[in-house]
Amino acid sequence: MFARTPRLLLRPGWPEDAEALYRAINDEAIVRNLASAPWPYSRNDAEDFLSLPHHPKSPRWLIYRRTAGSPSLVGTCGIDMMADGSAELGYWIGRDHWGLGYATEAGHAALETARALGHRDIVASHFVDNPASGNVLTKLGFRPTGRTAPRFSKGRNSSVAAVEFELSFEGDMSSDIESDVTRPLAA
Repeated sequence: MFARTPRLLLRPGWPEDAEALYRAINDEAIVRNLASAPWPYSRNDAEDFLSLPHHPKSPRWLIYRRTAGSPSLVGTCGIDMMADGSAELGYWIGRDHWGLGYATEAGHAALETARALGHRDIVASHFVDNPASGNVLTKLGFRPTGRTAPRFSKGRNSSVAAVEFELSFEGDMSSDIESDVTRPLAA
């Protein structure tokens, strides 16, 4: 499954993307804010990520900037199915692309896809020392649950307090999802 926004193309990762993925994520400032990425991050870790099985209700994309020159990998975004059955939005953006609105733009496309796939509720969280991610979640229409809970960070090799958010697709989401995000494109 693919998704397109005004500036981005979200597409599945392929084995030949391993080097670009490795270069984009190999930054401790990024990895420390992720639950499942190890630090240090190796090219083998990128290959392992790209070889993960694909679940039709759990899309996982590489985010490519498709404007301003040749396409450039700026991060990843996806909907993961959690052990308790909930669907979770996750994303990261490379440091060279921070502050440009790419996480919000990609997040809108991911949420539109999640809704089209029949998800009714989405959860998300951010580590307490990464408030910028909380700002992205708020822009996407997520609401804080009022809970902060420990979450293991593989990159830090420890549990870190994470602020929990939720979003429900019940009712009209038109105010939460921007209308300029196109519908997902079938693979």
